[in-house]
Amino acid sequence: MVIAGAGIGGLTAAIALARAGIRVRVLERASAIHPAGAGLALQPNAMTVLARLGLDDAVAAAGAALSRAALLDPSGRHLGPETRFERIFKTPAARVVALHRARLHDVLLAAAGSGVVRTGVRVTGYEQTTGGVTVIGDDGTRLETEFLVGADGLHSAVRAQLAGNEPPRYAGYTSWRGVTPAGTVAPPDRVTETWGRGERFGLVDIGFGEIYWFAVADAPPGGVDGDVRAELRARFDRWHAPVPAVLEATPPDRIIRTDIFDRDPITRWHEGRVVLLGDAAHAMTPNLGQGAAQAIEDAGTLAASLAAAAMVEDALRNYEAARVPRTRTFVLASRRFGELAQWRHPLAVFARDLLMRLTPEWVLVSQARRMLTSETA
Repeated sequence: MVIAGAGIGGLTAAIALARAGIRVRVLERASAIHPAGAGLALQPNAMTVLARLGLDDAVAAAGAALSRAALLDPSGRHLGPETRFERIFKTPAARVVALHRARLHDVLLAAAGSGVVRTGVRVTGYEQTTGGVTVIGDDGTRLETEFLVGADGLHSAVRAQLAGNEPPRYAGYTSWRGVTPAGTVAPPDRVTETWGRGERFGLVDIGFGEIYWFAVADAPPGGVDGDVRAELRARFDRWHAPVPAVLEATPPDRIIRTDIFDRDPITRWHEGRVVLLGDAAHAMTPNLGQGAAQAIEDAGTLAASLAAAAMVEDALRNYEAARVPRTRTFVLASRRFGELAQWRHPLAVFARDLLMRLTPEWVLVSQARRMLTSETA
């Protein structure tokens, strides 16, 4: 089989399918794998799938274990109770791990094995017959395979052919992400996200003395920064410590600006022997931190479905039936959460912050447990 895309979802699928006895080839458009982004946190629903693949310890060793999180206002005051992850997941085995994306990719590439990923080939489309699929690359490549997995991201060519080429939806805000060099700022002892008026800032320890941070602000799409660090300091220099120090410590060439997009959920992920996975199937905003986790769940469910079904198309239908409702929940919930967090009007922000302060921890724990512990992979 062929997988289009060597991102987190594509590589996890390659590993899971290989463990199920399926020979896999991954085609990646980049000439070399340099994962975009800075850091991410993998919640227990993702770590559960990685544990089934024997990768949870390697992933944990590549990052930092997280135990609690807090929502703050720009002065550093709490917006509601601190959340302790052990209350959500009930067991110490349910780990939350934050790490640099490059380190996660290194773990996945090593597990996939040499010769599995072929770089410099962008999948542009496919042709189907009754018995298989011809995968077409932009360099003239034509590969015959039993089936094709489109894990080629937000602007997936496989999705465009399978489900139509509707443009993604701009969320109304842009983001900046960065990683502080080791030893420059002491890593925080908890995850924090700070909400202002149309602006947010998050801080996460990702191990090895580094801090992953993200900033979000309402802005038109396609914006370009001049002196990016100066512009971020102008927005966030009066926010609580260590936000100003983190910005000061981050070299401008380690700051990435990304406009935030998602897609409306779709109900059909497969056509014959072609199927979608990850952002190609269910691109979502990063507000719940579930983009990578849902792609990892996809990979586990796809491999299990193929191992259990006698016919490929039955397996793909079962995979689609299992994954479509769950990912739809995350796409829409993440969208709503981002809209709330980005409120700007002073009265609306006051009401939002008051509501968050009055919300008991058990309500937050119950909501998180309901979403994150019903993993179907």
